Amino acid sequence: MADYNVIVIGAGPGGYVAAIRCAQLGLKTACVDNWVGTDGKSALGGTCLNVGCIPSKALLDSSHHYYHLQKHAADHGIQHQGLSIDVAIMQARKEKIVKTLTQGIGSLFKKNKITHLPGLGRLVGTTEVEVIGDGNKVDIFTTDYIIIATGAVPTTLTAAPVDNQSIVDSTGALAFNQVPKTLGVIGAGAIGLELGSVWNRLGSKVTILEALPDFLALADRKIADAAFKELKKQGLDIHLGATLTSTTLSSEGTVTVTYQDKTGEQSLVVDKLIVAVGRKPNTDSLNATAVGVKINQRGFIEVNEHRQTAVANIYAIGDVIGGPMLAHKASEEGVMVAERIAGQHSEMSYQTVPWVIYTYPEVAWVGQTEEQLKAAGIEYKIGQFPFAASGRARAHGDTNGMIRVIAEAKTDRILGVHIFGISASELIAEAVLAMEFEGSAEDLARTIHAHPTLAEAMHEAALGVDGRTIHA
Repeated sequence: MADYNVIVIGAGPGGYVAAIRCAQLGLKTACVDNWVGTDGKSALGGTCLNVGCIPSKALLDSSHHYYHLQKHAADHGIQHQGLSIDVAIMQARKEKIVKTLTQGIGSLFKKNKITHLPGLGRLVGTTEVEVIGDGNKVDIFTTDYIIIATGAVPTTLTAAPVDNQSIVDSTGALAFNQVPKTLGVIGAGAIGLELGSVWNRLGSKVTILEALPDFLALADRKIADAAFKELKKQGLDIHLGATLTSTTLSSEGTVTVTYQDKTGEQSLVVDKLIVAVGRKPNTDSLNATAVGVKINQRGFIEVNEHRQTAVANIYAIGDVIGGPMLAHKASEEGVMVAERIAGQHSEMSYQTVPWVIYTYPEVAWVGQTEEQLKAAGIEYKIGQFPFAASGRARAHGDTNGMIRVIAEAKTDRILGVHIFGISASELIAEAVLAMEFEGSAEDLARTIHAHPTLAEAMHEAALGVDGRTIHA
């Protein structure tokens, strides 16, 4: 008899959720993870909870409070003098939040009788997992099924070697102990924009270099253009079509960044440089190919539609298999795989995975863009509503942006919803639910929304698909 029914390798949002669901379904489950927190102790939650989603949002919220007091408090009649930011206290708050949540996963493991195996997990057979723990102590555990959820690590650039002193990755950018006067960011994706926003709000002069010619290439063009305009207005100096060629460190620790754009070679000197050019699959230590698991040329584990690898009893989920590198996508894959291992016939809809960028205002979308529908020759209708016409947004004092609802011309089925504006990350959930139920724009238009709310903007955009917008 095997030691476990399921061993999950990795305790990020994909792995720990998969482990919990397996345990709920009556499977004897263990989870291997080698993450060590800032206190030197084992910490569950992977990149997301330790140095990704959660700490970045903590810093974004702290910096937003500071920025709002500086720029907008007077509009509300709030007066202040001698406003300042204590970065050490801000960082301590972030660490407290991280520790609370990572310890919370430990409590969930105990509640669900999941065995936590601290250490580096490695496949040594199709039913055997080697765990290399403290002091290089090696244990081998047998299992009926294996779920690989080892996530991803930051992509590196030869032209900008990370030392996490002057040139940092996303982890280093979350740990600055003071606000850099000048800050460079390589990459204008979600990570680069969010980290750039944090330090820009706190007083850094931030320059972002993006190699692609289009801003937020995956987003709806009107949404992306509106976001670009607003972020530039906030102080982010964003250069598109700018390809990094080299970096040079000075004796004082500053970084000279050389890059090419359409006008030729350019240079920039910054106190700190963040490299945020994406992430790559974390598979190097798995020994996966030795047991028959296939890995493609880009380093991602190959799986079928049910996240099953070439080895029938080994599954893989989350960032390590490619697709949208999103925590919630990994979690839902973990649930699906756990239920399939338990004999259920779970499926997952990848057409309704929401995307969010936590700038301010936020950017969020689900489904297809207008550009994608044009390319595919699909006839569509669009309803659009500006937050400037929303009473609740006016009361907030945050009227930037819009909601765009795109529906199929003949059937009225919702094909995509795109938001740039306050609370976009929360508002997008209504669109995801409507699309999961294959809802139409008319369904949203006939749904009563409370007044005054930001959600009314979704209602008005849905009305607009049929030319029936009331308040704009």
